[in-house]
Amino acid sequence: MDAAFYLPVLPELILAIGAMTLLMVGAFTRDERAAGRTAAWLAIGVLIAAGVVIAMPTLQPAAVTAFDGAFVSDGLTRFLKVLILIAAALALLLTIDEFARAKILLFEYPVLVLLATLGMLMMVSANDLIALYLGLELQSLALYVIAAFKRDDVRSSEAGLKYFVLGALSSGMLLYGASLLYGITGSTGYEAIANAVKADGMGGNIGLIFGLVFVLVGLAFKISAVPFHMWTPDVYEGAPTPVTAFFAGAPKVAAMALLLRFTQSALPAIAPQWQQIVIFLSIASMVLGAFAAIGQTNIKRLMAYSSIGHVGFALVGLAANNAEGTAGVLIYMAIYVAMTLGSFACILSMRRNGEAVEDISELAGLAKTDLRLAAILALLMFSLAGIPPLAGFWGKWYAFLPAIKAGLYPLAIIGVVASVIGAFYYLRVIKIMFFDEAAAPFEPVEAKALAVMGLSALFVAAFALPFIGGSLVDAATAAAVVLMPGGVR
Repeated sequence: MDAAFYLPVLPELILAIGAMTLLMVGAFTRDERAAGRTAAWLAIGVLIAAGVVIAMPTLQPAAVTAFDGAFVSDGLTRFLKVLILIAAALALLLTIDEFARAKILLFEYPVLVLLATLGMLMMVSANDLIALYLGLELQSLALYVIAAFKRDDVRSSEAGLKYFVLGALSSGMLLYGASLLYGITGSTGYEAIANAVKADGMGGNIGLIFGLVFVLVGLAFKISAVPFHMWTPDVYEGAPTPVTAFFAGAPKVAAMALLLRFTQSALPAIAPQWQQIVIFLSIASMVLGAFAAIGQTNIKRLMAYSSIGHVGFALVGLAANNAEGTAGVLIYMAIYVAMTLGSFACILSMRRNGEAVEDISELAGLAKTDLRLAAILALLMFSLAGIPPLAGFWGKWYAFLPAIKAGLYPLAIIGVVASVIGAFYYLRVIKIMFFDEAAAPFEPVEAKALAVMGLSALFVAAFALPFIGGSLVDAATAAAVVLMPGGVR
């Protein structure tokens, strides 16, 4: 077996070897605090190294499959993997100072982040139901642990337990659906499933439909789509804020990537069936995300419902079932990651007298005490609300336009209405910061949080410029063609 055989999985090998190496470094380092900080920085280096490998054309073939077709590497996987690695590295950067202050910066955390990210990369490249499940469970098992990483905090322990119980339930449903698909089609590979489903009469096969529904239910849980969102507000609020920032970014991208490839590679012949499910998930998520966040007083719970709504907006592009819609999903997820990580960096900076502050009312008059933080958070809130010409507006534009072209007018209209309703709670945060009576000032913003805020705000603001937006749109369009080279199916 020559070295070329391992090139498609080289990024995954880098993460796996890096995680095992950090595990040994941490185990043999006596000073726990020093080991945790060193492991965190080394983990960021490993994530960057994997991203560099993916970005190098000489190390990553244009389009190739490995392990009997179970693993695929192409333009779509490279786009999504780079996005996941960036999200994971920035979330880990936010963790260092916060966990050091709480005295829980242990070397195990960066190792778990690397293993979770490894699972995400496997999910993105999965071209087989078994590979799908292996990647999903590797990610999930690591996420269950880090959700409850702050062991002395009841809320963190509760978040981890809820996530584990509901996650196990969703994994069981997904596995049951996969077994039904295997039983009906006789294969676990996407290409073989797609060929089997094309046969006459298969579109109405009840076993196939049940298998499709169960798999989509399992995946809907992973992306927090309604009505499988019930874990999200509690986990977002209970988990340590850096962990919540990680949850809100990279895993959502990986699960959405998995959903894209599964529906469009394995089941293109029964697109009308899965489109109905996706449309329902999209509408339910957009509507609940718009209304449920209005009464929230905790900013992390507000961001949880915000993420549910944004998943609904992204699903509009998938429901269109065309190349433009797929590109719209990719663009939306890239913008969503920037907006979300920047917002959580701002939330991490809400500290007073050494204690984290999460109540929205505590932001009162922030513009009078820290104009820089208030301006960046306002910019991100405007973008999350979809106010033009910021990136959030263009994300919705590229997601909704393909749905309109596909004739899904009611879906697009509901999306626009939900976006207008959802703008209320984003604008309310801005109103509190700029027009309410000033509360006591927060502690100075730390350099690492400021760096993430600055990068996110720069991306959100600059996306309206042609040379920024054009590059992302071109990359997403090229990646989408991998799944749907013929346009509409």
